[in-house]
Amino acid sequence: MAPDAVKWLANGAVAYRRMLELIEAARTSIRCETYIWGDDVVGARFLAALTRAAARGVGVRVLVDGAGSSALRADYWHDLEAAGGGVRVFNPLTFRHFSLRNHRKLLLVDDAVSITGGFNIAADYDGDGISAGWRDFGLELSDPAALRQLASSFDSLFADHLIRNWLMRRLRKGPPRRPLFYQQPGPILFSGPRLTRNQFSRELLATLREAQHVRIASAYFVPGLRLRRALRAVARRGGTVELLLAGKTDVPLAQHAARSLYGSLLKDGVRIWEYQPQILHAKLALLDDSVFVGSANLDARSLAINYELTVHLQDARLAAEAGATFAADLLQSKAITYDAWGKSRTWFARLRGAWARFLITQVDPWLARRQMRDIP
Repeated sequence: MAPDAVKWLANGAVAYRRMLELIEAARTSIRCETYIWGDDVVGARFLAALTRAAARGVGVRVLVDGAGSSALRADYWHDLEAAGGGVRVFNPLTFRHFSLRNHRKLLLVDDAVSITGGFNIAADYDGDGISAGWRDFGLELSDPAALRQLASSFDSLFADHLIRNWLMRRLRKGPPRRPLFYQQPGPILFSGPRLTRNQFSRELLATLREAQHVRIASAYFVPGLRLRRALRAVARRGGTVELLLAGKTDVPLAQHAARSLYGSLLKDGVRIWEYQPQILHAKLALLDDSVFVGSANLDARSLAINYELTVHLQDARLAAEAGATFAADLLQSKAITYDAWGKSRTWFARLRGAWARFLITQVDPWLARRQMRDIP
């Protein structure tokens, strides 16, 4: 990938500013996809910009998730649709299919430039992640291969936003179909219930086998046994593994589950910090000069249930820039030692952690697998 085809976005405020610039300059098309669209000042700012773009003839399409954006009022999109924009809700909430979600975040403008990362479109993410706003990262991409993958995947999910065609699923013979965008070459790794093998998980594990310096920032860290073993193996063979996890969180259940896993990691030499200034929402993995950035967390939901996208690049310059941000964040984080962790593990903390891990790693995937049977 050309050096100018990727740019590091160090926080939500930087990303939002660039996203709005791109929307205002759009000439032909805008694809915008997010899990949460907030009915707040940030959501209103983006809605107004997209409405202006549609009014001047730009083809605007917006895809939001039925659970993440369920709080929006029924007429929220009226002005955008009246201006010619198209809005669809991915898998509107029902009891039968509540588990299958689109957790991706993407802005693609004129098929020429895109922005993706961990941040939704909501006021919570508008800040530097230190003095204000949740801590998050992203990338701006103009690589043609990546843009083709992103455009194709958006178009597929936009067209397939209603996934409850259970009758046709039962009438059709053969395995569930796999969208073509899963097979396109490029740096975008996709996750989703119709993907036989998770591209992100597979490539992350493969890269870990050779890695010597591993730095991971993860908002919700409940990885499976294979990934935990891979991290411990790096530390045991003399490499360094640094995990930046949530000190403040919007999902206490995930934090309880994550903390229950610290012991074996710390014992094998993995170093763990918890970020203190704001809620950590980032999804970043730096394995030597290999960079993974996107919407996927390191938990069962992102790795096996949600529709996700992750950018994977081998880029020393980008790794250095992201690594500098990571190092600065460690200075504002609390180091977790094995002794301190052990003292915190009261019988109640152990019970709470085990129960949280059971819900996240067993119950949630079980429910999702049952509901995946209906995916056409």
